[in-house]
Amino acid sequence: MLDIQEYRLPNGIRVVHRQVTHTAISHIGIMLDMGSRDEKVHQQGLAHFWEHMAFKGTKKRTSLQIINRLEIVGGELNAYTTKEKICFHASVLTPHYERALELLADITFNSNFPDKQVERERGVILEEMAMYYDSPEDAIQDDFDEIVFANHQLGKNTLGNQESVSRFSRQDLLDFIAENLDTGRVIFSSIGNIPFKKVIHYVEKFLKDIPAKSSNLVRVAPVDYKPQNISITRSITQAHVAIGRNAYALADDKRLPFFMLVNLLGGFGMNSRLNLAVRERNGLVYAIDAGYTPFIDTGYWGIYFATEVKRLDKVNMLILKELKKLRDISLTKTQLINTKEQLMGQMAMSEEGNMSFMLMMAKSLLDIDRIDTLDELFEQIKNVSATQLQDLANEMFQEEDLSYLTFLPE
Repeated sequence: MLDIQEYRLPNGIRVVHRQVTHTAISHIGIMLDMGSRDEKVHQQGLAHFWEHMAFKGTKKRTSLQIINRLEIVGGELNAYTTKEKICFHASVLTPHYERALELLADITFNSNFPDKQVERERGVILEEMAMYYDSPEDAIQDDFDEIVFANHQLGKNTLGNQESVSRFSRQDLLDFIAENLDTGRVIFSSIGNIPFKKVIHYVEKFLKDIPAKSSNLVRVAPVDYKPQNISITRSITQAHVAIGRNAYALADDKRLPFFMLVNLLGGFGMNSRLNLAVRERNGLVYAIDAGYTPFIDTGYWGIYFATEVKRLDKVNMLILKELKKLRDISLTKTQLINTKEQLMGQMAMSEEGNMSFMLMMAKSLLDIDRIDTLDELFEQIKNVSATQLQDLANEMFQEEDLSYLTFLPE
């Protein structure tokens, strides 16, 4: 992509920038290739704990000063943690770009984790966990991870658990960062109406002197997936269900065709096969969707819905019927064209969001060391055949290979 420019600092930190002239807002982020899957057993939840603690004080700022630094100019500062990434990001009017970058560098690399703040934030995270488990539509998806990736860190909740979070100390945070931070696996990503030369000037000012750091991090892929069918009673009014299994990794050639197949099955469109069959024709659910999440060495796909208990068997039957159709019946020429056009349109529209595109650039560089252009992705999509999709359905949609997690009302 000609309007995306890259640069690498001597300490290994990579810079990627896209100048967009039609916006007054700049979106920037520092993404680190480390996440909850990189925690040891006694560290479960530490990556997310660090995300919180980064805002609680640095060598030169208090938590209040961090909060006010961008908000007083109308900007936003945020962060998130996933299984494989930690990201600190900001959005500001472009004249405040330098201010935002300096703050991101400060909280990412200079947090001092005050003991009092560790204790205070511990309580906040425990409250977050309690709220999370009160939301079955969120909790079931993380609990389903533990089924698909049994006895593996990918199956553990990013938030951690009450026992681990209750005993974290300042030293635990320092140890986790020392063990996992690798400046060669850090990306500074940027989108805004600012020339690349100016971006490099600011980057060298605030990131160049970060000491180079390498880690010996080795990620071990999950093995021995075994389908399970588990039901749990909870204090809820509906049945909540997750169905799915393990799937293809990021580098697998089948990743994009499978993403297309899952999108056809239960993607964002109201015309997805599951939405039409379960909601529109039968009125059995408010929403039903399917998603596919690839990781660096594995992945998973799943279906999620909630319904009244008396309707549960019928919904499951309709889902299996749609999966069987995709296994047994090849798409017609018109269906294949429509499936491709819909996915390409969705992808093009998602690129319109500058903040999400900024985050995508960073993740893509860390995961596959490149940023595919829309034209390149469209070319791959156009080359997918109906036979490929049917073969993938037969690989991934066999009933006997699916796992089920059901939350039932008490």
